[in-house]
Formats: sequence, C-alpha cells, structure tokens
Amino acid sequence: MADLFLERWKDLDSHELRIILDRHVGGPGQYHGRTEQPNRFYLPLAGDACRLVLTFREKAIANIEPGPAFDADQWRTISEDLDGSLKPGPLVFGREYSFSSFRVPGSWSGTRSRVQILPPPDEAPRANQEVADHPFILEFPIKGSDFWPLINYRRMREHRNITLVLNVLLAGHTSALPRQLRHFWASAVNPAGEFESRWVQEAFFANLGDVVRNEPTPITGPTLPEVEAARYLEDVGHDGRGLRVPTDLDESIQAYSNLLDSNRIKFDRAAFWLEMASRQWTVSFSISFAALVSAVESLTTRGAIHRLQCEQCAAERPHEQPGATEAFRALFEEYAPGAALRKRRSEMYALRSGILHGSDLMEFDRNRDFGWDPPWSNQRELHSELWSITGLAIRNWLKNPPAVP
Repeated sequence: MADLFLERWKDLDSHELRIILDRHVGGPGQYHGRTEQPNRFYLPLAGDACRLVLTFREKAIANIEPGPAFDADQWRTISEDLDGSLKPGPLVFGREYSFSSFRVPGSWSGTRSRVQILPPPDEAPRANQEVADHPFILEFPIKGSDFWPLINYRRMREHRNITLVLNVLLAGHTSALPRQLRHFWASAVNPAGEFESRWVQEAFFANLGDVVRNEPTPITGPTLPEVEAARYLEDVGHDGRGLRVPTDLDESIQAYSNLLDSNRIKFDRAAFWLEMASRQWTVSFSISFAALVSAVESLTTRGAIHRLQCEQCAAERPHEQPGATEAFRALFEEYAPGAALRKRRSEMYALRSGILHGSDLMEFDRNRDFGWDPPWSNQRELHSELWSITGLAIRNWLKNPPAVP
C-alpha cells in the first residue's frame, strides 16, 4: 500500500497528529492481528470500515496507509490540517494551577518567555502552614488553533513541561497534580476540633477563569522579589517571606524554549526524574536516590549504550558498568566543577546500580534508623549531596547544552 505520510510531517508531535486524525476520521481505533503486527492500528475500526492504517515505530507514527474505506477527499482535508499544524500560528496563553513549597503572594512575568506566575484568587483554598504545596496560576504561551481538543492538549503538555522546568530553576519544590490521582488515609480536624482519619482523594479545585486567553493576564498588585542568580539558592529558604525568583529566570526559561528538539527531550527526561526524586522521598529513599541518578543519565551521551549494558549485565556482577559510571562522573566534571569528587561519584553510581538491580536498598528503607549511626548517616549524606549537585548540573547544562546531541 502507498504511504500517505509525507516527509514534511515526520517531526509532527504524534499526539497532535492523532488528535487531527480523530477529528476527521473518528475513533477509538482498533487492533487486528495484534500478536503478529503489534504496531499497526486501524482507524476508526479494523476490517471494511477502516479508512486509515497507522504504523508506529519508536513511539511515533511512521507510516499511514489507506484502508478499504479510504476517502480521498477527506484525506485532502486532513492534509491541509496537518500542514496548518506546521505553520507558525497566533499565540494564545494557557493557564493551570501549579504548586510551590513557598507561598506565592505576588506575580512574576517573563518579558522574553512570556511565562507568568500569578497568585491564586482570594477565594482559592490555602494551606494553613508555611511548608506545604501552595497553589499558584501558571500562564504560558501556546500555539493557537480553531480545534479545542488540540489547543487543550497543547495547554496540558506545556503546563506540565514548564512546571518541571520551574522545579529545576526555583528553590523548593514546584509541582502539578499527577495525572493518576491517589486515594489515601489522611488526618483532618472535625468541627468539634478533634482529629479524625478520612479516606480521601488527592485533588485541588479553585476558580481558574479562562483556561486559554488571547492575551496575557495584566499584572496587578505586588510582584515577587528577585534575588541575584548567583546566590539565589543559598539565600532563599522557608523564612516566611514566600516565593522569590532568580534574576535570570526569564533567560533560563527562554533557553529551554530554544533547545534543539533532541536536547529538549533530554532535558524533559532529566526534569521528570528530578521531580520523581521529590515525589518518592516520602515513599522510599532508594527510589528517590535512583531517580536522581536517572536525571543525570538523561543528559549523558551514553543513554542508549547504558540501556544495552543494563540488559546484558551479568547477574553476578551488577556493579561492573565502567562505561556508564564514567559517563555519570564525566557529566558532573563538566557541569558541576568543584563538586566532582571521583570516588564519591563512583559510590553514588554503585549504590544506584545495586538498587535497580535488586541487590541493595538504602538503610532507611530496610530498618529503623538510629540517629546518626554510620550506615544510615553515610547514605543520607550521599543522597543529600547527589540531590544538590544534580540540580546544579541540570541548570548548568541548560545554560550550555551540547551543540551536537
């Protein structure tokens, strides 16, 4: 069959492509002979009703073929839509709630990036203590569209990405609600002032206004204080003054937007794993530690080689991965100079390998910790040090990414 998928569409986001196809062809889609052809997908259904056959390769659509019910006129309309997605379009501004471990009492606006941090409206729920997940409205530019599912997808995608970027750049923890919301036991105070346990769902509801606006929200009221970038992380802490931002925040966000596609994919992975390290902190020191190493490995040039090493690694020698260990150390030597202690980095990677290969756990996950006893204290210091230099390395990498990924 002829491939309808033109070369100029190869770099289209496959999720956007699927939204456009669903708009014209419908769904939900169907497999046929999945055991033999697991990467072929039929729209809107398989068999005689099929109009388009999609073939996926390495997580993206690589081929589109006409099915028995193919409509040439409809395909011309789809082609125009796909070409339209490649053209620069008018910018609109997406909005959604994110959370900071600092209160957000004012606004910040990026002149170049056009990203804005806005305080929650007065009626929004607020935490009654300083160390908490404090809501704020994150506003960001996205490419406009006349098709709501497409523009909403772009809004959700960019909200997630910019929130992860801010988690790298700002002090404390910046986060968004996860896609898969948990249920868990929680303590709450009832009207009588007594503690009681409740089975609750993780969620946040507050007025957001328009989730997409044609123009940025005008800044009114107080603005967030800026701190010189060189001393930002040292000076900003939980002192009751709320969120402050570094003087180079706008420049850093714009640097992210200007990354080559291949470098942006690396940075997005690194930012994801750094966020996972925070989320897993209360669940498992071991998982949190391994997530930090994965954040670093996301930026190395040995990702594919290391995956092969992990697959081929002999069970009796889980720590002997000299290529991957050297790449891990080398990234710190380049992007966290002065903090690159070779032996210490080797200990970090060996611990990570033991965790992920199932031969080790951090002591905190195995036993009750006893004060500052060496087995617990040494690993705790290793985790703290890794957390600090991982953030430093990712920020420096963003300022000076490799020219050839």
